[in-house]
Amino acid sequence: MGDKHVVRFEPVGIEIEVDEDQTILRAAAEQGVQLMHGCKEGQCSACKSFVLEGDDIEYDKYSTFALPDYEREEGSTLLCRAHPYEDLVIELLNYDEEIIRSGLPLTKGTVEVVGCEAVTHDMRHLTVKLVEPSEIKFFPGQYMDFVVPGTEETRSFSMANTPNRDGVYEFVIKIYPDGLFSGHLADRLQVGDRLDVEAPFGTFTLRQNRATPLVFVAGGAGMAPVLGLLRAMAEGGVERKATFYYGARTAGDLCFEKEIADLAPQLSDFRFVPALSEPDGPESAEWAGETGLITDVVARHEGDLKGADAYVCGPPPMVDAAIATLTQLGVSEDNIFYDKFTTTGEQEGEDGLS
Repeated sequence: MGDKHVVRFEPVGIEIEVDEDQTILRAAAEQGVQLMHGCKEGQCSACKSFVLEGDDIEYDKYSTFALPDYEREEGSTLLCRAHPYEDLVIELLNYDEEIIRSGLPLTKGTVEVVGCEAVTHDMRHLTVKLVEPSEIKFFPGQYMDFVVPGTEETRSFSMANTPNRDGVYEFVIKIYPDGLFSGHLADRLQVGDRLDVEAPFGTFTLRQNRATPLVFVAGGAGMAPVLGLLRAMAEGGVERKATFYYGARTAGDLCFEKEIADLAPQLSDFRFVPALSEPDGPESAEWAGETGLITDVVARHEGDLKGADAYVCGPPPMVDAAIATLTQLGVSEDNIFYDKFTTTGEQEGEDGLS
């Protein structure tokens, strides 16, 4: 362990101690301070902040797309990559004080695989059950880290379910041919196998005590956290108007349509709008729904979205395009919450760290 330094976050006035061997984001999470973050890999920029005082910071490897050199020189930092070597004062640029102060403690555990089924040609519905400890708490929309068997590497996947007493967790995971975890999932993982995990991570959670309309936009495995939020809304009787725009390439890439249809009557004012970006193939011959990029579909369907909350999850290019579309339609940037599903080993990719 290295020396410890005090890091103070403004404008919320929270202080934590950070060991030099830790990143600031990791230390905050261990102390129940839930800072905005996404990939934890220095790729998505969700944790980008500004250094007000102090400059002795060392960095783990990160993408210059997330933190360009000129921004770092001007004082910007990525909390998921930054190791403090002196006391610091950090200005949080993207934060929600309600979320910061409601963080849950990180917990390590072991889960057992109880199901793994294909929901499309390249996505799997993985279900695991907690073996130990007795509970890992999380909020719907958060994600869990899995240790890849035989390695010290971890991969992150969003939970599609709501908290439950049975200790069961569900995930929708995209398969990549060379994915370290997803390749294992596709070819070797068996029911009964055990995996080491840690959770909860992420701030893609429903902001409580609000009655504003909701717009969900997702693509690919971005289905998982949105499904978790919709399930939670149905269970909790949340009465907010909500529309879920889901983008897929072909009709064969759609999943969970039946469950979403079953959820609709349990939600007070809900609409599901799936769209195909490549509708000309044989799988989509009978498709009569929306076509085109999901961001274009949102623009066609929505008018003035001023006052709405938006949740966006999927590949980084889709997330960036959706944020631009939503802001043009009137959604405040402070009310757009997103998860970029980046891939390890690539600068830009589609899934939750495959």
